[in-house]
Amino acid sequence: MTITLRPATEADLMLVGALHQRSRVAAYSAFLPAEALAEPTPEAMGAYWTERWVWERDDHRMTVVERAGRLVGFSHLGPDDAGDPATGLLNAIHLEPSERGQGTGRALMVDALEAMRARGWSRAVLWVLRDNVPARRFYERGGWTLTGEERDEHIGPALTPQLRYARAL
Repeated sequence: MTITLRPATEADLMLVGALHQRSRVAAYSAFLPAEALAEPTPEAMGAYWTERWVWERDDHRMTVVERAGRLVGFSHLGPDDAGDPATGLLNAIHLEPSERGQGTGRALMVDALEAMRARGWSRAVLWVLRDNVPARRFYERGGWTLTGEERDEHIGPALTPQLRYARAL
């Protein structure tokens, strides 16, 4: 069965939020406590993406991927959060847990990198949770390398160390 990538629309955002929550729980439950993943609810995550869309739709890009007419993943990119005008930030790639290993994430990454090149950026960066070893391997196979930058952010009550990766476009 083939997948279809397309630009997200406002009508997709509640589904994106629910998928985002399922993806987070599946990906992070091996190293984060359950209370850290209990919130936000799928509905709250949908509301988050709906609000974010209002402010970012002009300078960010969300792509959704469908399989058999069902939304099974998304990517989100925009300008670098450090303000470098030559750099784009890959904010997210999230998949339905059943899509892992099917090439869907790779298709989203290739699409995101092409979109960044089309915007004239020469470098791409992203943040990944330090303990999310499968995601780190995924990005490393895609040509991303550690920059040495680190930050800590909360997911619920859990402080989560994050690592910055970069790659040339």
